[in-house]
Amino acid sequence: MIELTALTIQEARKKLDKGEITSVELTEAFLKNAKEKNDTLNAFLEIFDDVLEQAKEADKRIANGESYPLLGIPIALKDNLLVQGRKVSSASKILENYTATYDATVITKCKEEGAVLLGRTNMDEFAMGTSTENSAFGPTRNPIDPTRVPGGSSGGSAVAVAAKMAMCALGSDTGGSVRQPAALCGIVGIKPTYGSVSRYGLMAMGSSLDVVGSLAKTVDDAEILFETIRGWDKMDSTTIPNERKRIEKKDTYVIGVPRDFLTTGIDPDALVEFENALTKLKNEGHTVVDIELPTLKYSLATYYIICPAEVSTNMARFDGVRYGFHKDGVDRIDDYRQSRGAGFGKEVRRRILLGTYVLSSGYYDAFYNKAMQARDLIRKDVFEVFKKVDAIATPTTTSPAFKIGEKSNDPLALYLEDIFTVSANIIGTPAISVPFGTVVRDGVALPLGFQLMAPDLGETTLFTLGNILTKNIL
Repeated sequence: MIELTALTIQEARKKLDKGEITSVELTEAFLKNAKEKNDTLNAFLEIFDDVLEQAKEADKRIANGESYPLLGIPIALKDNLLVQGRKVSSASKILENYTATYDATVITKCKEEGAVLLGRTNMDEFAMGTSTENSAFGPTRNPIDPTRVPGGSSGGSAVAVAAKMAMCALGSDTGGSVRQPAALCGIVGIKPTYGSVSRYGLMAMGSSLDVVGSLAKTVDDAEILFETIRGWDKMDSTTIPNERKRIEKKDTYVIGVPRDFLTTGIDPDALVEFENALTKLKNEGHTVVDIELPTLKYSLATYYIICPAEVSTNMARFDGVRYGFHKDGVDRIDDYRQSRGAGFGKEVRRRILLGTYVLSSGYYDAFYNKAMQARDLIRKDVFEVFKKVDAIATPTTTSPAFKIGEKSNDPLALYLEDIFTVSANIIGTPAISVPFGTVVRDGVALPLGFQLMAPDLGETTLFTLGNILTKNIL
C-alpha cells in the first residue's frame, strides 16, 4: 500500500487522473498527520473546516475530465495571504480576529486550479524574523529536532511540508523567508523574480522586497507551484508583463562562487558540504569559477535599513482604530499608543522604531539615501557578474538549525542569519534553496541548504541546476 503523504505533486497528479486515488483520500492522509503532529510542531494556526468539501469538489472536477497541476492537491498557506471569509492574522495579536474580505491573487489562481486549501500556517509576526519564534501564537518547531527552530519567517509553511502535513505550501520571502526555513527543514524553497508573482492580497512588510514563494519536497513540485501562481496582474502595478522573455534552459552552466564572501561566520562543516555540492555540479559537466563581488558584504546592512524603513510605513495602517486589536487609552493619541504597544510584538516594535529613525529629518540622507545608493551599487556589481556566469552559488545559511531560544535575546545574531539570502531581495533576482548535505549536532543529522541566484526571470536556470543537485537525494 502506497504512503499517500510521500507522493510528489507529479506522482499524485497521475494517480488522481487515473482514478487510483481520490483527492479525499489524499487530503485525509495529510489531515491525519496534521492532527497528530501539530500540537508538538505548531505549524498550523488553523486548519480550515471545509477541507474535505474542497477535496470532494476536486474529485467531481477530475471525474468530469478536468486536469490541472494542482487540482485536488492539499496546500498550506502562510498566515499573511488573504483568503476571503477566513481569518488572517500575520501571526500578530493586532489582527488576531481579522477576517479577509477578498482573495489574494495567488489564492485565486490556486482556487481556479482546484487546489485544496488546508489552512493557515504559523510565521514570525508580520514576517519579521528568521526563526518563527516571533509569532504571537507561540514558536513553530523543527520536525527533524523539535528543540530547534525551523527557520523563518515562513517556518510554519516549511514545517507543514517537511512533516508531511501538506504536499506543498506558499510563503513570502522578504530577505530569505522562504529559502532559509526550506534549508533548515530539508526541503526546496524558491524566491521568484520580484514582480513575477502578484503581491495583491499579501500583507506588506517591505514592499520593494516582498515576493510570494513556493515550498515543496522536490524541485519539480516547487516549479509546479510557481508556474501556477506567476504572471502579470492588473491589481499589482509591480508585476512583470507576461510577454517579457524568460531565460531558457541550457545544456551546461557556469556557476560563480564569491569566495571572499564565504568567510562570514560560516560553520566549517557546512562549508565542507557546500564544496561537495560544487563538486557534484562539476562532475555533471558544469563550470564553477570564482567571482568577485566587493559590494556584496554591504547587503545585510543595506537590507536592515531599507526593510525597517518600509516596515514603519506599512505598519502605520495598524492603529487600533480602523480594524484589528484596540485598547482604550486616556485620549485618542493614547489609544494609538496602547493599541500598538499591546498589539505588536517586540520585534515588530523594534523594526518600526528603527525604520522611523532612518526616515526621520536629519537622518534620512545619512542612512536611507545611503542605503539606496548601496542598493544600486550591489545591483550593478551583481548584474556585471551575470554577464560572465549563469548563476551565483552560496550556502543558504551559515549553519544548521539552532536551538529554540538560543538567539532570541540577540537580535543582531538573528539578523546575521540572513547574510546569504538578502542580496537576492535587494536586487530582485530569483533564488532557490535546495537541500544538500547534513551536519550532526547532538546526535541528530540536521539538513543544510545550497543556494543559487540567477538573473531576472532566470527561474528555469534555478530549477534545472536544483534538479541536478538533488538527483538521487530527494
